[in-house]
Amino acid sequence: MNSHFLSIGDWKGGVQPLLDQAVLLKRQFIEGRMTPLLAGKTLGLIFEKPSTRTRVSFEVGMFHLGGNIVTLKGDEIGFNKRESVADIARVLSRYVDGVIIRSYFHHDIVEFAQYATVPIINGLSDGHHPCQALADALTILEHKKRLDGVVLAYIGDGNNVCVSLLELAAATGMVVRVGCPPGYEPPLSPHYTAQIFHDPRAAVEGADVVYTDVWTSMGQEEEAQRRLTAFAAFQVNEALMAVAAPDAIFMHCLPAHRGEEVTHGVLESPQSVVFDQAENRMHAQKAVLVNLLHGGI
Repeated sequence: MNSHFLSIGDWKGGVQPLLDQAVLLKRQFIEGRMTPLLAGKTLGLIFEKPSTRTRVSFEVGMFHLGGNIVTLKGDEIGFNKRESVADIARVLSRYVDGVIIRSYFHHDIVEFAQYATVPIINGLSDGHHPCQALADALTILEHKKRLDGVVLAYIGDGNNVCVSLLELAAATGMVVRVGCPPGYEPPLSPHYTAQIFHDPRAAVEGADVVYTDVWTSMGQEEEAQRRLTAFAAFQVNEALMAVAAPDAIFMHCLPAHRGEEVTHGVLESPQSVVFDQAENRMHAQKAVLVNLLHGGI
C-alpha cells in the first residue's frame, strides 16, 4: 500500500498499524528475542545534515532486524552539485533495498522518491519530520495510554516537527494547539487544521502534553538573533508548565538549547519524557522499516 514514508499525511492506512508493530518490536527488544526480519537487506543512509538520533537509531535498528547499512554524508553525495538527485536515486536503487534521507530540502526527497525503485524514508527535511512524530506518538501512547483526545501544546516555531505533529493529530484524533509569535505559524495544509495561539499560556492551559523545539534550526543560523528576540516570551519554563494539566508530560525532539526554548529545570523534571522519545525513535523506525522492506510483521 505504501511505497515510501515521506510524511505522516501521505501515509496510507493510518499510523495505528505502525504503532502496534512498534509496540511489538519494542517488547521483543526488551525481552531479548529480536527476529532478523531484514536479513540480507541493505539500507542506505544519506545525511546532508549532521545527525545523532536519526543515524544511530536507524543503524542500530537495522542491526536488530538482521540487515546491513551503508552511510553517505552530504559532501559524498552532493545533491545537484556532484550529481543530479534523479541519477543518484536510480544508481542507489541498484545497490540497496531502501534509503533514508536527512536533507535540507523536502523537494529533494520527493524527487529522489520519484526516481527510486526502492522505498524511501524521510529522516528529516525542512518540511516534515515523520519519524520523529511517529516516535512521539509511541511515547504519548506509553504515558497517556491513548492518543484520541489527548491535548498537545506545541510551543515554538511552526517548523517541520510542528507540521508532522499536526498531521499526526489529524490521523489519530489528538488535539494540537500551536503557540507561536506572529509570523512563525505552520504553513497551511489540506492534511491538518491548526489551532494557533499567540499567547503561550493560552495554548498550554490544561494541556496533557507540552512540546517544544529549538528556535533556530540547522540552516537558519543567520536568523538566530532575530529569532531569539521573537521567541523570548515562548520559553517553556516552570511557570508555563504550571498551567498545563497536573499530570502533563514535557516533550522535546532534541537537541535542546537549555536556557533558550526550555529551562534546565523543566528538561530534567519528573514530567520530562525526552529520553523516552529519543529511545522510541529506534522502535518506531523499525516498524517503518519492517513495513516497507518486509511487508509488515
